Amino acid sequence: MAMVGGGPGSFIGPVHRMAAELDARIELVAGAFSRDAGRSAAAAAAWGVRGYDDWREMLAAEGARPDGAEMVCVVTPNDLHLEVSAAALGAGFHVMSDKPATRDLAEARTLADAVARSGRLYGLTHTYTGYPMVREARDIVARGDLGAVRKVVVEYSQGWLSAPVDNKQAAWRGDPGRAGVGGCLGDIGTHAFNLAEFVSGRRVDRLCADVATVVPGRALDDDANVLLRFQGGARGVLISSQISAGARNGLRISVYGERGGVSWSHERAAELTLDWLDRPSQVLHAGSGYLGGAAQAAARLPAGHPEGFIEAFANLYRDFAEAILAGRADAAPTPGIEEGVRGMAFVETAVRASGAGWVELSGDDACVR
Repeated sequence: MAMVGGGPGSFIGPVHRMAAELDARIELVAGAFSRDAGRSAAAAAAWGVRGYDDWREMLAAEGARPDGAEMVCVVTPNDLHLEVSAAALGAGFHVMSDKPATRDLAEARTLADAVARSGRLYGLTHTYTGYPMVREARDIVARGDLGAVRKVVVEYSQGWLSAPVDNKQAAWRGDPGRAGVGGCLGDIGTHAFNLAEFVSGRRVDRLCADVATVVPGRALDDDANVLLRFQGGARGVLISSQISAGARNGLRISVYGERGGVSWSHERAAELTLDWLDRPSQVLHAGSGYLGGAAQAAARLPAGHPEGFIEAFANLYRDFAEAILAGRADAAPTPGIEEGVRGMAFVETAVRASGAGWVELSGDDACVR
Protein backbone atom coordinates (compact mmCIF):
# COMPACT_ATOMS: atom_id res chain seq x y z
CA MET A 1 0.00 0.00 0.00
CA ALA A 2 1.08 3.57 -0.73
CA MET A 3 -0.40 6.54 1.12
CA VAL A 4 -1.16 10.06 -0.06
CA GLY A 5 -1.43 12.49 2.85
CA GLY A 6 -1.50 11.48 6.50
CA GLY A 7 1.88 12.94 7.46
CA PRO A 8 2.99 14.86 10.59
CA GLY A 9 0.07 16.59 12.30
CA SER A 10 -2.54 14.30 10.79
CA PHE A 11 -4.94 12.48 13.10
CA ILE A 12 -6.32 10.04 10.58
CA GLY A 13 -3.14 9.10 8.66
CA PRO A 14 -1.57 7.02 11.46
CA VAL A 15 -4.97 5.44 12.11
CA HIS A 16 -5.14 4.25 8.49
CA ARG A 17 -1.59 2.88 8.68
CA MET A 18 -2.15 0.97 11.92
CA ALA A 19 -5.49 -0.38 10.76
CA ALA A 20 -4.22 -1.48 7.36
CA GLU A 21 -1.33 -3.40 8.87
CA LEU A 22 -3.16 -4.92 11.86
CA ASP A 23 -4.07 -8.21 10.15
CA ALA A 24 -0.82 -8.54 8.15
CA ARG A 25 -2.81 -8.56 4.91
CA ILE A 26 -1.57 -5.13 3.83
CA GLU A 27 1.82 -3.45 4.28
CA LEU A 28 2.59 0.25 3.90
CA VAL A 29 5.60 0.49 1.56
CA ALA A 30 5.53 4.05 0.24
CA GLY A 31 3.95 7.45 0.60
CA ALA A 32 3.74 11.08 -0.39
CA PHE A 33 2.68 12.14 3.08
CA SER A 34 2.59 15.92 2.84
CA ARG A 35 2.56 18.83 0.41
CA ASP A 36 5.77 19.83 2.19
CA ALA A 37 8.64 17.65 0.91
CA GLY A 38 10.54 17.84 4.20
CA ARG A 39 7.54 16.70 6.24
CA SER A 40 6.85 13.90 3.78
CA ALA A 41 10.45 12.69 4.02
CA ALA A 42 10.30 12.80 7.81
CA ALA A 43 7.17 10.63 7.87
CA ALA A 44 8.71 8.14 5.44
CA ALA A 45 11.84 7.87 7.56
CA ALA A 46 9.84 7.41 10.76
CA TRP A 47 7.80 4.61 9.23
CA GLY A 48 10.66 3.01 7.31
CA VAL A 49 9.05 3.25 3.87
CA ARG A 50 9.84 4.81 0.49
CA GLY A 51 9.07 8.52 0.53
CA TYR A 52 8.15 10.80 -2.36
CA ASP A 53 7.93 14.57 -2.70
CA ASP A 54 4.87 14.37 -4.94
CA TRP A 55 2.04 11.86 -5.24
CA ARG A 56 2.20 11.86 -9.07
CA GLU A 57 5.86 10.89 -8.90
CA MET A 58 4.91 8.16 -6.44
CA LEU A 59 2.25 6.64 -8.70
CA ALA A 60 4.68 6.50 -11.63
CA ALA A 61 7.56 5.07 -9.60
CA GLU A 62 5.50 2.52 -7.65
CA GLY A 63 3.74 1.38 -10.82
CA ALA A 64 7.10 0.70 -12.47
CA ARG A 65 8.56 -1.34 -9.59
CA PRO A 66 8.15 -5.12 -9.54
CA ASP A 67 7.69 -4.85 -5.78
CA GLY A 68 5.66 -1.62 -5.92
CA ALA A 69 2.43 -0.84 -4.13
CA GLU A 70 -0.80 -2.40 -5.43
CA MET A 71 -3.22 -0.04 -3.74
CA VAL A 72 -3.29 3.61 -2.73
CA CYS A 73 -4.75 5.01 0.48
CA VAL A 74 -6.03 8.61 0.16
CA VAL A 75 -6.03 10.53 3.44
CA THR A 76 -5.84 14.11 2.22
CA PRO A 77 -8.33 16.93 2.71
CA ASN A 78 -11.36 16.53 0.46
CA ASP A 79 -10.13 18.76 -2.37
CA LEU A 80 -7.61 16.12 -3.50
CA HIS A 81 -9.84 13.06 -3.19
CA LEU A 82 -11.09 13.06 -6.78
CA GLU A 83 -7.79 13.95 -8.43
CA VAL A 84 -5.67 11.47 -6.50
CA SER A 85 -8.22 8.64 -6.54
CA ALA A 86 -8.96 8.95 -10.26
CA ALA A 87 -5.26 9.13 -11.14
CA ALA A 88 -4.44 6.10 -8.99
CA LEU A 89 -7.29 4.07 -10.47
CA GLY A 90 -6.22 5.06 -13.98
CA ALA A 91 -2.66 3.96 -13.19
CA GLY A 92 -3.88 0.50 -12.18
CA PHE A 93 -4.00 0.84 -8.40
CA HIS A 94 -6.88 -0.14 -6.14
CA VAL A 95 -7.96 2.78 -3.93
CA MET A 96 -9.09 3.11 -0.34
CA SER A 97 -10.17 6.65 0.50
CA ASP A 98 -11.07 8.48 3.65
CA LYS A 99 -14.60 9.87 3.57
CA PRO A 100 -16.31 11.77 2.09
CA ALA A 101 -15.55 10.48 -1.38
CA THR A 102 -15.23 13.96 -2.88
CA ARG A 103 -16.11 17.63 -2.31
CA ASP A 104 -19.49 17.53 -4.04
CA LEU A 105 -21.91 15.36 -5.99
CA ALA A 106 -20.55 16.26 -9.43
CA GLU A 107 -17.08 15.12 -8.37
CA ALA A 108 -18.54 11.93 -6.89
CA ARG A 109 -20.20 11.08 -10.20
CA THR A 110 -16.93 11.75 -12.02
CA LEU A 111 -15.14 9.44 -9.60
CA ALA A 112 -17.78 6.74 -10.08
CA ASP A 113 -17.09 6.86 -13.82
CA ALA A 114 -13.36 6.54 -13.14
CA VAL A 115 -13.96 3.48 -10.94
CA ALA A 116 -16.08 1.85 -13.62
CA ARG A 117 -13.48 2.48 -16.35
CA SER A 118 -10.54 1.28 -14.28
CA GLY A 119 -11.68 -2.22 -13.42
CA ARG A 120 -10.07 -1.68 -9.99
CA LEU A 121 -11.66 -1.73 -6.56
CA TYR A 122 -12.55 1.39 -4.60
CA GLY A 123 -13.26 1.44 -0.88
CA LEU A 124 -14.46 4.22 1.42
CA THR A 125 -13.66 4.21 5.14
CA HIS A 126 -17.04 4.67 6.77
CA THR A 127 -15.38 3.31 9.87
CA TYR A 128 -18.42 2.58 11.97
CA THR A 129 -19.65 -0.13 9.60
CA GLY A 130 -16.61 -2.12 10.78
CA TYR A 131 -17.80 -2.49 14.38
CA PRO A 132 -19.00 -6.02 15.20
CA MET A 133 -22.18 -4.86 16.93
CA VAL A 134 -23.11 -2.54 14.06
CA ARG A 135 -22.93 -5.56 11.77
CA GLU A 136 -25.01 -7.55 14.24
CA ALA A 137 -27.62 -4.76 14.31
CA ARG A 138 -27.76 -4.84 10.52
CA ASP A 139 -28.32 -8.60 10.56
CA ILE A 140 -31.06 -8.34 13.21
CA VAL A 141 -32.94 -5.82 11.09
CA ALA A 142 -32.39 -7.79 7.88
CA ARG A 143 -33.72 -11.02 9.46
CA GLY A 144 -36.95 -9.25 10.35
CA ASP A 145 -36.56 -9.78 14.10
CA LEU A 146 -37.98 -6.30 14.76
CA GLY A 147 -40.78 -6.62 12.22
CA ALA A 148 -41.30 -3.95 9.60
CA VAL A 149 -38.99 -0.97 10.18
CA ARG A 150 -40.92 2.14 11.22
CA LYS A 151 -38.36 4.64 12.51
CA VAL A 152 -34.61 5.31 12.38
CA VAL A 153 -32.93 7.82 14.70
CA VAL A 154 -29.23 8.59 14.20
CA GLU A 155 -27.20 11.27 15.96
CA TYR A 156 -23.58 12.32 15.59
CA SER A 157 -22.82 15.18 17.96
CA GLN A 158 -19.48 16.78 18.75
CA GLY A 159 -18.62 19.98 20.58
CA TRP A 160 -15.11 20.81 19.39
CA LEU A 161 -16.30 23.66 17.15
CA SER A 162 -18.59 25.29 19.72
CA ALA A 163 -16.34 28.35 19.63
CA PRO A 164 -13.95 29.65 16.95
CA VAL A 165 -11.02 27.24 16.60
CA ASP A 166 -7.69 28.12 14.99
CA ASN A 167 -5.82 24.96 14.04
CA LYS A 168 -4.97 22.91 10.95
CA GLN A 169 -7.88 20.50 11.29
CA ALA A 170 -10.50 23.21 11.73
CA ALA A 171 -9.00 25.39 9.00
CA TRP A 172 -9.43 23.04 6.07
CA ARG A 173 -12.76 21.69 7.28
CA GLY A 174 -14.15 25.21 7.26
CA ASP A 175 -12.79 26.12 3.82
CA PRO A 176 -15.30 25.47 0.99
CA GLY A 177 -12.44 25.18 -1.49
CA ARG A 178 -10.93 22.27 0.42
CA ALA A 179 -13.84 20.69 2.31
CA GLY A 180 -16.55 21.14 -0.33
CA VAL A 181 -20.24 21.94 0.03
CA GLY A 182 -20.63 20.60 3.56
CA GLY A 183 -18.85 21.44 6.78
CA CYS A 184 -20.29 19.42 9.66
CA LEU A 185 -22.47 17.49 7.21
CA GLY A 186 -19.52 16.49 5.05
CA ASP A 187 -17.30 15.64 8.01
CA ILE A 188 -19.60 13.63 10.30
CA GLY A 189 -23.07 13.90 8.75
CA THR A 190 -21.97 11.54 6.00
CA HIS A 191 -21.08 8.96 8.66
CA ALA A 192 -24.52 9.29 10.25
CA PHE A 193 -26.28 9.01 6.89
CA ASN A 194 -24.23 5.98 5.88
CA LEU A 195 -24.86 4.29 9.23
CA ALA A 196 -28.63 4.88 8.94
CA GLU A 197 -28.76 3.21 5.53
CA PHE A 198 -26.30 0.45 6.50
CA VAL A 199 -28.11 -0.69 9.65
CA SER A 200 -31.67 -0.21 8.40
CA GLY A 201 -30.95 -1.82 5.03
CA ARG A 202 -33.10 0.87 3.44
CA ARG A 203 -32.31 3.87 1.30
CA VAL A 204 -33.39 7.40 2.10
CA ASP A 205 -35.51 8.75 -0.74
CA ARG A 206 -36.72 12.09 0.71
CA LEU A 207 -35.49 14.54 3.32
CA CYS A 208 -36.38 17.84 4.99
CA ALA A 209 -33.34 19.72 6.29
CA ASP A 210 -32.55 22.56 8.68
CA VAL A 211 -28.85 23.29 8.13
CA ALA A 212 -27.17 26.13 10.03
CA THR A 213 -23.93 27.96 10.63
CA VAL A 214 -24.18 28.78 14.32
CA VAL A 215 -20.76 30.25 15.13
CA PRO A 216 -20.39 33.61 13.35
CA GLY A 217 -17.75 33.90 10.66
CA ARG A 218 -17.87 30.36 9.37
CA ALA A 219 -18.35 29.69 5.67
CA LEU A 220 -19.81 26.19 6.10
CA ASP A 221 -22.44 24.53 8.29
CA ASP A 222 -21.64 23.43 11.82
CA ASP A 223 -25.08 22.07 12.80
CA ALA A 224 -27.88 20.22 11.00
CA ASN A 225 -31.18 18.53 11.79
CA VAL A 226 -32.68 16.44 9.02
CA LEU A 227 -35.96 14.55 8.78
CA LEU A 228 -35.72 11.42 6.63
CA ARG A 229 -38.16 9.24 4.71
CA PHE A 230 -36.93 5.79 3.74
CA GLN A 231 -38.03 3.57 0.90
CA GLY A 232 -40.78 1.36 2.26
CA GLY A 233 -42.25 4.14 4.39
CA ALA A 234 -40.04 4.29 7.49
CA ARG A 235 -39.44 7.72 8.96
CA GLY A 236 -36.20 8.98 10.43
CA VAL A 237 -34.30 11.77 12.15
CA LEU A 238 -30.63 12.63 11.61
CA ILE A 239 -28.73 15.04 13.86
CA SER A 240 -25.25 16.19 12.85
CA SER A 241 -23.61 18.79 15.07
CA GLN A 242 -20.15 20.07 15.94
CA ILE A 243 -21.36 22.88 18.19
CA SER A 244 -22.98 20.67 20.86
CA ALA A 245 -20.79 21.87 23.71
CA GLY A 246 -19.61 19.00 25.91
CA ALA A 247 -20.29 16.29 23.34
CA ARG A 248 -17.19 14.30 22.42
CA ASN A 249 -17.89 11.74 19.70
CA GLY A 250 -21.58 11.15 20.34
CA LEU A 251 -22.56 8.75 17.57
CA ARG A 252 -25.62 6.59 18.25
CA ILE A 253 -28.34 4.90 16.23
CA SER A 254 -31.68 3.28 16.99
CA VAL A 255 -33.87 1.36 14.55
CA TYR A 256 -37.45 0.65 15.60
CA GLY A 257 -39.78 -1.93 14.10
CA GLU A 258 -43.24 -3.26 14.88
CA ARG A 259 -42.03 -5.53 17.70
CA GLY A 260 -39.08 -3.67 19.17
CA GLY A 261 -35.94 -1.64 18.59
CA VAL A 262 -32.19 -2.09 18.39
CA SER A 263 -29.78 0.58 19.66
CA TRP A 264 -26.00 1.08 19.42
CA SER A 265 -23.75 3.82 20.77
CA HIS A 266 -20.14 4.45 19.82
CA GLU A 267 -19.30 5.21 23.45
CA ARG A 268 -20.43 1.67 24.37
CA ALA A 269 -19.40 0.07 21.11
CA ALA A 270 -19.16 -3.51 22.42
CA GLU A 271 -22.84 -3.57 23.41
CA LEU A 272 -26.06 -3.75 21.45
CA THR A 273 -29.40 -3.18 23.18
CA LEU A 274 -32.65 -4.78 22.10
CA ASP A 275 -35.81 -3.28 23.60
CA TRP A 276 -38.94 -5.37 22.98
CA LEU A 277 -42.55 -4.29 23.03
CA ASP A 278 -43.76 -7.15 25.22
CA ARG A 279 -40.73 -8.81 26.82
CA PRO A 280 -37.59 -7.86 28.74
CA SER A 281 -34.79 -5.91 27.13
CA GLN A 282 -31.58 -7.65 26.10
CA VAL A 283 -27.99 -6.49 25.98
CA LEU A 284 -25.75 -8.34 23.53
CA HIS A 285 -21.96 -8.27 23.87
CA ALA A 286 -19.28 -8.31 21.18
CA GLY A 287 -17.18 -11.45 21.02
CA SER A 288 -20.01 -13.71 22.22
CA GLY A 289 -20.79 -17.05 20.62
CA TYR A 290 -24.50 -16.30 20.24
CA LEU A 291 -23.89 -13.54 17.70
CA GLY A 292 -24.26 -13.95 13.96
CA GLY A 293 -21.47 -14.71 11.54
CA ALA A 294 -20.81 -11.11 10.48
CA ALA A 295 -20.36 -9.91 14.07
CA GLN A 296 -18.21 -12.88 15.05
CA ALA A 297 -15.96 -12.43 12.01
CA ALA A 298 -15.44 -8.76 12.91
CA ALA A 299 -14.43 -9.47 16.54
CA ARG A 300 -10.84 -10.34 17.41
CA LEU A 301 -11.14 -10.85 21.17
CA PRO A 302 -13.45 -12.73 23.57
CA ALA A 303 -16.38 -10.93 25.19
CA GLY A 304 -15.34 -8.38 27.80
CA HIS A 305 -12.08 -7.43 26.07
CA PRO A 306 -12.57 -3.96 24.60
CA GLU A 307 -11.99 -3.36 20.92
CA GLY A 308 -12.41 0.00 19.30
CA PHE A 309 -11.72 2.46 16.53
CA ILE A 310 -8.50 0.91 15.17
CA GLU A 311 -10.04 -2.55 15.03
CA ALA A 312 -13.16 -1.28 13.26
CA PHE A 313 -10.96 0.50 10.73
CA ALA A 314 -8.90 -2.67 10.36
CA ASN A 315 -12.01 -4.68 9.55
CA LEU A 316 -12.60 -2.45 6.53
CA TYR A 317 -9.01 -2.92 5.36
CA ARG A 318 -9.16 -6.68 5.92
CA ASP A 319 -12.43 -6.84 3.96
CA PHE A 320 -10.90 -4.74 1.19
CA ALA A 321 -7.86 -7.02 0.98
CA GLU A 322 -10.15 -10.04 0.69
CA ALA A 323 -12.11 -8.32 -2.08
CA ILE A 324 -8.88 -7.56 -3.97
CA LEU A 325 -7.74 -11.17 -3.66
CA ALA A 326 -11.15 -12.39 -4.81
CA GLY A 327 -11.21 -9.85 -7.64
CA ARG A 328 -14.78 -8.83 -6.76
CA ALA A 329 -16.07 -5.72 -5.02
CA ASP A 330 -19.00 -7.69 -3.58
CA ALA A 331 -16.71 -10.23 -1.89
CA ALA A 332 -16.69 -8.14 1.30
CA PRO A 333 -18.92 -5.41 2.82
CA THR A 334 -16.49 -2.47 2.56
CA PRO A 335 -18.39 0.71 1.58
CA GLY A 336 -17.59 1.70 -1.99
CA ILE A 337 -18.27 4.27 -4.65
CA GLU A 338 -22.05 3.79 -4.47
CA GLU A 339 -22.00 4.83 -0.82
CA GLY A 340 -19.67 7.69 -1.77
CA VAL A 341 -22.11 9.05 -4.35
CA ARG A 342 -25.06 8.68 -1.99
CA GLY A 343 -23.19 10.45 0.78
CA MET A 344 -22.45 13.45 -1.40
CA ALA A 345 -26.02 13.47 -2.72
CA PHE A 346 -27.20 13.65 0.90
CA VAL A 347 -24.86 16.51 1.83
CA GLU A 348 -25.54 18.55 -1.29
CA THR A 349 -29.30 18.05 -1.11
CA ALA A 350 -29.49 18.96 2.58
CA VAL A 351 -27.38 22.10 2.18
CA ARG A 352 -29.12 23.30 -0.97
CA ALA A 353 -32.65 22.60 0.18
CA SER A 354 -32.34 23.67 3.83
CA GLY A 355 -35.59 25.29 4.85
CA ALA A 356 -37.30 24.43 1.55
CA GLY A 357 -39.44 21.55 2.81
CA TRP A 358 -39.34 17.97 1.59
CA VAL A 359 -37.04 17.13 -1.33
CA GLU A 360 -36.25 13.95 -3.18
CA LEU A 361 -32.85 12.35 -2.69
CA SER A 362 -31.11 10.23 -5.28
CA GLY A 363 -27.75 9.98 -6.96
CA ASP A 364 -29.16 12.43 -9.50
CA ASP A 365 -30.25 16.00 -8.91
CA ALA A 366 -32.65 16.47 -6.01
CA CYS A 367 -35.78 18.43 -6.76
CA VAL A 368 -37.77 20.56 -4.35
CA ARG A 369 -41.44 19.70 -4.15
